[in-house]
Amino acid sequence: MTYSSSTRDFVALSDLHPNLARPNVIGVVIGKTDVRGFPDRKNIGSERYTFSFTIRDSPTYFINVNSWGREDYIRSLSESFRVGDCVTIENPLVQSKEAEREEKFNPVTPSCYKLLLSENHSVVKISSCYEMDTKLLSLLHLPVKDPQDYYSLGDIIANGQSLDGRILNVLAAVMSVGEPKYFMTSDKRKGQRCEVKLYDETEMSFPIVCWDNESIQLAQSWIPRETVIFASDVRINFDKFRNCMTATVISKTIITTNPVETVVDIYTVEQLKEKALQSDGKLEPVYGIIYGYISTLDIDDNASKVIRNRCSICRFIVNEMSNTCTFCSDVSSYSKSTFSSFDILVDLTDHTGTLYSCYLSDCVAEETLGCTVHEFLALAEDKKTALKWQLLLERSKIYFKVTLSPSWRTGLKVNVLSCKLADPREASQSLLGK
Repeated sequence: MTYSSSTRDFVALSDLHPNLARPNVIGVVIGKTDVRGFPDRKNIGSERYTFSFTIRDSPTYFINVNSWGREDYIRSLSESFRVGDCVTIENPLVQSKEAEREEKFNPVTPSCYKLLLSENHSVVKISSCYEMDTKLLSLLHLPVKDPQDYYSLGDIIANGQSLDGRILNVLAAVMSVGEPKYFMTSDKRKGQRCEVKLYDETEMSFPIVCWDNESIQLAQSWIPRETVIFASDVRINFDKFRNCMTATVISKTIITTNPVETVVDIYTVEQLKEKALQSDGKLEPVYGIIYGYISTLDIDDNASKVIRNRCSICRFIVNEMSNTCTFCSDVSSYSKSTFSSFDILVDLTDHTGTLYSCYLSDCVAEETLGCTVHEFLALAEDKKTALKWQLLLERSKIYFKVTLSPSWRTGLKVNVLSCKLADPREASQSLLGK
């Protein structure tokens, strides 16, 4: 199987084998380690540098990629892309992997091969093929392990020290993201640490610690009380100092942010309201899909109504009066920077009714509107109105999360996780109950 672009063909990761001559592959980066140096056995006194990453090109297939070489080459290569980028790799070496040895430190993959990059023969580029990118980017929301195979935070705490040192999967929401801390190790190397607090229906505060720059950067993009993560292969430990269980992101770990593609339940607005009414005030968060349309989108009235400031550390909305964050109060008290973010209330409607005042915020809003906050602010009023009417009343496939919220005016708090134009056949089949 091959994927075609205007300039070259890409070999599917599932079709790779060592006898291929100069293969080209394409995939989305789902995991990545920091650059590390090791003593060079061939040149005593010097170091070789390495880092690895994992790419995916289908729901069922992903592969590890390793690169070794001079410090300048490895660092510049590592800095040229991040987790979430789509990349093309020209002429990697396809090599059989020693699963038992290599998967002790690297993500477990379905491939029996790994890819090796050579400074002289291989090229890695960020992909610019829009159609391919959109297909690949949806893979970012698919966990690499069975989405039902995870421990609740309450189970981890209940099992306590019997899980010390175990590698397992966690599904939870983000409560807070701490500020990265930087330090120097005993051998004069720079180190960093960032602690994230998770919660689920069983436990309100559980620490997961990131020690590498890649996972710390990823964590900084998470939105407290909105982002959900599926973390595969994290290490669980009992922290004797704090007398509690903790999770640690390791080189085997792959974190899937907002795994909405695992959502398959389709609802009508009427069904969702009935489910909430029958919950007796104890509705667990409901994730699902609605085939409907945005019926209210007031983005051309007053920019201050749709754009709010968030804390650059924890991404929580800051107090409008003081312009300071009261959420991450456990972080150092110096003045923290803020950034502008969409925070839009929309109405969602289908043939059975309307969900009022649903949250369309931050990066989901940018994706839906097709522009960043800064690009939006630069638009003339008539352009904002035109943008609104491009989106209003268009049949869409809307992923959502619903929670009971007595303080919310409708009693239901609805967060839009994704909103894209629906495939007409798919939408019509949903209307027919298929």
